[in-house]
Amino acid sequence: MSVKSEYQVTGMTCGHCEMSVREEVSQLAGVEQVDVSAATGRLTVTSGQGTEDAKVLAAVQEAGYSAAAVS
Repeated sequence: MSVKSEYQVTGMTCGHCEMSVREEVSQLAGVEQVDVSAATGRLTVTSGQGTEDAKVLAAVQEAGYSAAAVS
């Protein structure tokens, strides 16, 4: 069963921003799908057994943006 986690990303303004975040988060182990929108700042990560928030946040930071988990 897949687990979805949602995050709010700040600093994204365009499709290139979305691509940068998608590429970094997609490299995390277990990640099946990454949906990201610069318009809403929303990042949704679908993974097999759930992905640690800290790893997702670190990947977003690596892409040059900041994020927070949405409960």
